[in-house]
Amino acid sequence: MGSEAVFMMIEQFLNYLRYERNASLLTVQKYEEALREFESYIIHKDSSLSMDQADTDLIRDWMESLMDKGNSASTINKKLSALRSFYRYALKRRLVSRDPAHPVTGPKKAKVLPQFVREGEMNRLLDDVEWGNTFKEVRARTILLILYEAGLRRSELVGLDDGDVDLARRQLKVTGKRNKQRIVPFGEELATELQRYLAARQQQYADFAGGAFFLNDKGRRVTGDQVYRTVRQHLSAVTTLKKRSPHVLRHTFATAMLNNGAGLESIKDLLGHESVATTEIYTHTTFEQLKRVYKEAHPRA
Repeated sequence: MGSEAVFMMIEQFLNYLRYERNASLLTVQKYEEALREFESYIIHKDSSLSMDQADTDLIRDWMESLMDKGNSASTINKKLSALRSFYRYALKRRLVSRDPAHPVTGPKKAKVLPQFVREGEMNRLLDDVEWGNTFKEVRARTILLILYEAGLRRSELVGLDDGDVDLARRQLKVTGKRNKQRIVPFGEELATELQRYLAARQQQYADFAGGAFFLNDKGRRVTGDQVYRTVRQHLSAVTTLKKRSPHVLRHTFATAMLNNGAGLESIKDLLGHESVATTEIYTHTTFEQLKRVYKEAHPRA
């Protein structure tokens, strides 16, 4: 098949995306870029070859060349997806005799390890920083402590009602994803902080009849954005992490539990994960931390 015929085949496929699949303009552009790039690679490799003659090995060679150029696994997988769609389309319409892209698997994405605040930094924030007695400051410290000691998601904290906080039993009734509820225990320090917050809330809003546990400055339930800003502001005082979000404190909770001997199954239940496979990411985080400690401490590392 000559270059003109290949050009027409690609154009037919792009029109199929535009008018039959109603793909977005950006999708069509990205697919075209990937196909033209692969076509150029083939010609550069062997000018006598064309896309209808490409085999699986040639596609794998192309992917390796993309990796050598520094493309991420995500970028390469998107290009491979465009190639797969093209060859599926061409095979159905008998424009090619086989689909060389079908057996090819893309590179695995590198797992992004969760970031967490070091124990010393959290101790500095909670113990060494001078906290005032205003409602805003008491609320901020309580929010930080409950995220760190109970591992809640931001939405779970926002959704807490007075009836979900049992100070006598020292436990929280947390409503997680898909309205699945779990019970999370907490310790004496958090119990004291929660009582302190309730006293400050009562003083600030004497007429409050109950409902949302955490209130904003207008006496309404706090929002996720307000919780995010509170956490980011105070974590900025003790850590240089790029991410300084409530979810970082959830990661910090899980990492601290694991480092201090808790089992994965227990951490899974406390976090409200569906599967222990989700929780296992923290074992990688801990191992990376151990490697850093080893490298810094061992004389021959």
